[in-house]
Amino acid sequence: MSEPLVSIIIPTYNSEKTLPLCLRSIKRQSYKKTEVIIVDNFSVDGTVDIAKSYGAKIIRERAERSKAKNIGLRIAKGQYVLFIDSDMELTSKVVEECVTLIESKPKVGGIIIPERSIGNSYWVKVRDFERNFYTGTPIESPRFFRRDIALEVGGFDEDLIFYEEATLPYKIEKQGYNVKARVNSCILHHEENLTLRKLLRKRYHYAKSAYIYLKRYESYKYVQKQISPIHRLKIFMLNGKFWANPILALGVLIMKFLEYIVSTLGYIVNHPVIRMLRK
Repeated sequence: MSEPLVSIIIPTYNSEKTLPLCLRSIKRQSYKKTEVIIVDNFSVDGTVDIAKSYGAKIIRERAERSKAKNIGLRIAKGQYVLFIDSDMELTSKVVEECVTLIESKPKVGGIIIPERSIGNSYWVKVRDFERNFYTGTPIESPRFFRRDIALEVGGFDEDLIFYEEATLPYKIEKQGYNVKARVNSCILHHEENLTLRKLLRKRYHYAKSAYIYLKRYESYKYVQKQISPIHRLKIFMLNGKFWANPILALGVLIMKFLEYIVSTLGYIVNHPVIRMLRK
């Protein structure tokens, strides 16, 4: 039997510093039958030239991340699709493990790939430490999908940036597919320049569409666990390993506390009632 094609879709914007490592990691995959689709938001640096040098298919479109991923999904030729960011590096067997798993289990519609944060700053180490405790929880979302099903359910919700990565697996799960399967190989997320300020600004930006997400997916069984600070606190506190590194554990608690404050502020400021009163 011939190997199925896997389409790897990468949204980019001024990604020249991180994209080469990302594309090299795809070239080094043990599974070779892949195509790379770059959906570029009109970068003004060398992003496009770098993508061309690696033989990627390039689409230039004014698009936020969800729309960019849907554009890639529609033009992809692969039987399967993998969505990654331009600052991510795939360890060598990621694609192979995903293909092997999904080919052997017809009811698997989405696969979770563990993620590690890479960088020297304290807050990167805190982020990486935090991720260790989300295995098997609703906080994780799959990145590898059956393309036909992803198209059938309409892809990602393009008007969302708050938990947008959860919208596609939710719709696939409603069709009776398992989206909680996972592989052992991981993705390395290079966040070397991450600061607490950048992280909080990002969380505020994401929260702008929180009202839409909560309204649209209120029936989704995992929504309350995804957004609940109490649920996250339980994840940490009920794991005996959390306080094994008290310096990083304290950082996680401070970071999550501040994230919830700015996310709540972003939610309130962009709530339809508040926006109407401001007019």
